[in-house]
Formats: sequence, C-alpha cells, structure tokens
Amino acid sequence: MCGITGACWTDPHCEIEPTVLARMTDVLRHRGPDDDGTYRSEGRIDGSGDRLPAVALGFRRLAIIDLERASQPIANEDKTIWMVFNGEIYNFRSLRKRLEGAGHHFRTDGDGETIVHLFEDLGVECFEHLNGMFAIAIWDARNHRLVLARDRLGQKPLVYRHEPSRLLFASEMKSILQVPGVPRDIDPVALDHYLAYQYVPHPRTIFHGIHKLPPGHFATYENNNLTVRSYWNPDFNQTWTGTEQEAIEQLRTVLESSVQLRMQSDVPLGAFLSGGVDSSLIVAFMQKLSNRPTKTFSIGFPVREYDETVYARQVADHLKTDHCEFQVTPDAVDILPKLVWHYDEPFADSSAIPTWYVSQLTRQHVTVSLTGDGGDELFVGYPRYRAAALGEWLDRSGPLRKVFGSRIWQSLPASYRQKSRLRQFKRFSESLRKSPGRRYLDWLSIFNM
Repeated sequence: MCGITGACWTDPHCEIEPTVLARMTDVLRHRGPDDDGTYRSEGRIDGSGDRLPAVALGFRRLAIIDLERASQPIANEDKTIWMVFNGEIYNFRSLRKRLEGAGHHFRTDGDGETIVHLFEDLGVECFEHLNGMFAIAIWDARNHRLVLARDRLGQKPLVYRHEPSRLLFASEMKSILQVPGVPRDIDPVALDHYLAYQYVPHPRTIFHGIHKLPPGHFATYENNNLTVRSYWNPDFNQTWTGTEQEAIEQLRTVLESSVQLRMQSDVPLGAFLSGGVDSSLIVAFMQKLSNRPTKTFSIGFPVREYDETVYARQVADHLKTDHCEFQVTPDAVDILPKLVWHYDEPFADSSAIPTWYVSQLTRQHVTVSLTGDGGDELFVGYPRYRAAALGEWLDRSGPLRKVFGSRIWQSLPASYRQKSRLRQFKRFSESLRKSPGRRYLDWLSIFNM
C-alpha cells in the first residue's frame, strides 16, 4: 500500500507550509517505506482580481510495479495535471494501449500514469473505467480544482476535512492532524455508531469535521465548494436466466480472471490461507496461474476454537503450495497501542488482531499478499444471512413465528461462549418480534435497542 495526503486552499492564511506538508507525508511512512515525494503550487491573482487556489500534494510509496521509475506525484505531458494515488489499477495495460493510440506519451511503466492521461481525456468520468482498488487525488490546474476519488467498494481509505477556505485530505486521519489548528473534537454520533456496530460507518469518523469519502464516490473542490457524487452503485436488479452449471462456469471464469489481474507485480507475491472456502479458492487459482508454488501463510493460536491451521495445512498439501505456518500467543495489551495508532479511530473487530500478526510475519517473506476478504459478504457466508432467510420464512408461516419468537426461550440459561448454539438461538428468537430490517441491525450490533 501507499499513502497520499495534501491540501487545496485559497486564503493565504490557510497555506500548507513545506514543513507541514513534510510532517503530513512522513507520518504515513509505514504505508510506503520505499520512496516519498511532494508537489506544491503557489496561489496567484488572476486577471479579474480573484485569488486562484494553491495546492500541496504528498506521497509515500510501497513499490510494486515499475520499481525504479513510477514515483509520485506524477504529471501529464504539460504538467497541468498532477496526481497522487494509492492502490492498483488492474486493467492499466489495456487502458494504456488505448491512450497511446490516442497520442499520449508515457514516461513510466506504472499503473498510476494511466490515471493521469485518462483524466486528461475523460475528466471525472475516468473513474468509471478503472478496474482496481484506489484512493486518488488529482490537481487539475487548467480548471483550478482538486478531485478526490475512492474505489467502488472502499478498499483504499480516503478521509478529508472541508474548511471555509481549505480542503485537507489523506489516507489516514493522523496525517490531517499534523496541520496546526485542526481540532480533535469527538463526534458523539460517530461514537454512538461505534458502540452499536464496532466501527464508525462512512461518511463520519470519530473526529467531528473529518469525513470518509464514501466508496464509489468522487469529490470535486472548486471555488471553495466541495461536491461529493457517486460514480458507481451495484445493480441489484440483474437476474440470471441461465442454468446452474452455466452460472458455475461463469463464476469460475470471473474469479480466475480476477485473481490473474491481481497477480501483476514486480515484487514477491503470496497469499493468506486460512483453509476456508474463500482463501482456498484464491490460492487454488493462484497455483493454477503460476509456474512455481504459491507462497501461502497461515497463523495459529493456542485456543482450539479459533485455530484454523489444520484446515490451511490440508489445503496447502492438496495444492502443493510453499506453505509457512506461524504459531503465536496473542498479547492484546501489548498490541493494542499499535492497533490504535494504525486505525486512527475505535475499531472493535477482533479479527484485527490475527490480521496484524499474519501481516507482520508474512511481510518478512513477501511484499504483496492476496486474501479472501469479502468472500462472506459476496457469497452469503455469515450465519446472519441464513438467520435472515429463516426469519423471512417464519414471518410467512404465522404460528411458527409465534412459537420461535416466544419469550419463554429467553429463560434458558445463558452461555458465555460467543459461538454457542444456545446463545445464537436465544438471540435469534428474541429478534423475531421485530421487523426484518430491525432484527438484522440487531444481529450486527453490540449495544442494541
């Protein structure tokens, strides 16, 4: 991953000095240890006496493609467009071929320069053509505007603070907080959301006045006005008219193509392997597409209920991967300050701890690692999805809903085990007295109503 940061302002009193920009960039060093870069343009008065905006861009790089040349900030041929970008554009080669055919000249082999030239041709419509994960900041000097964009599902973070005469942005809030005078007031609504959902949903952050750019959106800062717009939304109205076998084959093709695109790298590549369906599928495709054993990594814990290394080992043996297995004893007290510093705001998903450990250990062997994250959301893998389907069926049954939703089940003895069947059944039966939407929110919540 990389880190981006910067600002745009019209009031000279809001200027981001070079020393401040350096601090904003340096605090993101952990995101990009390989290189850094900055760009600043001075504000000026135009012919009508209006003050034109100035901009500052900062970048920290983790080199993955075109290791020697693809540094940032990067500009177009006449330097009227400057960009910093965190992420990967998987279809950049096909886009580049089209752009070269249209007369654009490239100085690097990296994916980032493709965005610059695509923006030259299409403006903000360019984001619709990008297949990848990204957080982008583009300074369009021709139109005196700053444009921010985030990938469709929000894999790459991007936060901002809009002030009367200035816009600040960064990959992480700690970078914005390097700017003198930025307040650190807690947003009480965001705190309420955190206590309910274990995280702060966009567009809020835990700090009042700092916002997350929503996934699938871009923002335009022009004439001191900020406009946030959507460029993509999933289409839930599509229907499948083919056979089950045809659906399986199409899914297989899409998954294999997706993995192949993500294997573009000039640095060592590996994969997290838990032994579950999602990560096992990713590794299977990687192994099929590679001419050498895929490097896979698993982490084990002394608590048997949470240790999945036996399943990971079975998959690794079956696929004949180059498998590394780590055993750790988590120390939440020791790791908590590190997690707090990296996340910037409260985040209560316990998976952050094993993810931290497996990432730390994997980095000793490879630079990039593919994962199966998102598989449960896309393919209905969590138990709450089955509970929602069962709840809808009971809603239609009438009498059965009254039986399973009876308060008598709440008198059963409680279990302290998070994954116990009794605990899950009691929570399910209690929710049946509520509407489908309300009960689903309750299953997601920690402190529900």
